[in-house]
Amino acid sequence: MAQATLTIASKNYGSWSLRGWLLCKLAGLDFVEQAVSADDPSMRAELLLLSPSFLVPCLTHDGIKVWDTLAIADYLDETFPEAGLIPKDKAMRAYCRAVSGEMHSGFINLRSALPMNIKAHYPGFKSWAGARTDIERIATIWNECLKNYGGPFLFGDKPNMADAMYAPVCTRFLTYDVKLDPRSAGYCQSIMALPYMNEWVEGAKAEPDELEELDVEF
Repeated sequence: MAQATLTIASKNYGSWSLRGWLLCKLAGLDFVEQAVSADDPSMRAELLLLSPSFLVPCLTHDGIKVWDTLAIADYLDETFPEAGLIPKDKAMRAYCRAVSGEMHSGFINLRSALPMNIKAHYPGFKSWAGARTDIERIATIWNECLKNYGGPFLFGDKPNMADAMYAPVCTRFLTYDVKLDPRSAGYCQSIMALPYMNEWVEGAKAEPDELEELDVEF
């Protein structure tokens, strides 16, 4: 029996839930999913962009309760150090934390203009200027990491915390047909090809469409 439970929101719309879920998968944690109701305040806070770190995702493991994706990442790294969620090298570790923190606290325009919606696709979607600035900054981060650490993931040949933080962005770029430079586009392909991402996407596609208010542009 699994010793851990991860509470998540919608797989189609829940970008923070995806981050927490992917962190647990990458850590090799045996856990069960517990989905909150569409009417739960925790779910709506996440999906309607009211908070990046409300109460979902929430990990309960060995009697310890952890929410907020960065806290979950730190807890899993301490509990499963062999998984390599955060680099051991001091310089790489600092850079990984910095780019993960930037995703955690920034890119508000991107989140508002391009809300996560895995089942949707908008060819030729026109992003407004504020979102374009965020997109350009994200591409810069990706290019610097891929150049410095060799790829195909941000810190080498194995996905880690930073990749979990940026994975929902890859789904957004696909949904809204965002044009990227070749290196960034290749990174998105590497993320979406992960078996765990395929599992999440299949779960998203199987969800009923319950939240019509999220199917509009913010």
